[in-house]
Amino acid sequence: MSEYDRSLYLRYADSLRHTGNFSTAISEFFASDATINVVHPFNQLTGANTYLKEFLLPLQDSFRRLYRRDDIFMLGEFEGQKWISSTGYYIGHFVKDWIGLRATKKLSYLRYGEFHRIENDRAVESYIYLDIPELMVACNQWPLDMGPGHSRGYTGIIQGPASRDGFLTEASDPNEGQLSYQIVTDMLAKLATKDETWRPYWHDNMMWYGPGAFGSFVGVDEFASFQVPFESQFEGWSGGSKDNGLTKHFTRFGDGNYTCSGGWPSLTGINVKPFLGQGPSNERVFMRVCDWWRRENKLLVENWVFVDVPHVLLQLGYDPLPTWRN
Repeated sequence: MSEYDRSLYLRYADSLRHTGNFSTAISEFFASDATINVVHPFNQLTGANTYLKEFLLPLQDSFRRLYRRDDIFMLGEFEGQKWISSTGYYIGHFVKDWIGLRATKKLSYLRYGEFHRIENDRAVESYIYLDIPELMVACNQWPLDMGPGHSRGYTGIIQGPASRDGFLTEASDPNEGQLSYQIVTDMLAKLATKDETWRPYWHDNMMWYGPGAFGSFVGVDEFASFQVPFESQFEGWSGGSKDNGLTKHFTRFGDGNYTCSGGWPSLTGINVKPFLGQGPSNERVFMRVCDWWRRENKLLVENWVFVDVPHVLLQLGYDPLPTWRN
């Protein structure tokens, strides 16, 4: 990746953060015919102008003085393709109903995560994750009161890296990025194992920042109290970096002490136990998932996670946004 690729995103982020001039930011960053995938209820949007009109401008209209705060920004390559990734929050006063959510007239936070594939100095393929359930919980409008683990855990504003170094404005040591990538890749291969062989890759006091419907947990034992029951609700887990012909793992790369990964969908399994009070359907379910990890030495210490939970619930016959088209 070139320094121009890095500066391309920095100009885009600066426009969203300071001026609110979203139209200019979008036209300069995205290709006009870019494929832009956004979580439910938006899903696939074709073209930068469609993304602007159907997602970003309505968001700006509903959240007065909307701006964006990036907590992590990184770039790298995956299978010969150039990718840029970031995560943080959109922030603004929630003054107008949005996707069926009632405006609270209060300052509100909407967590986002983005991945952009770059060709000819423009984003041509993008995946935009939003933690809509986290916003709904904060607005007292999330209709479900349970998590998939033994508890939902903490749901609220999620902090950026404890090390305060997640916004990578300069090129990092490629060897460090490769180490980050390999540790995460090895750890992911150990998930959904009966003897929890993923544990040695994590610091005992790790922090797992989950989607609002799941919650966040500190400490590897607390994380296991979520992860193990969650895994048991689906059988035949498949996907991630393994090509199963059903899922699309679009990127994974390391940059310094950070690694990111995403799939659309990323994982699939057969729902065999109730999930968030729904099912079991005994049918195959697909999950859009992405992550960012930070490591210290050879242990993972922080993990920011998105799951398009409303999209999963829809597959189980339940719509947590029943009025969004009204």
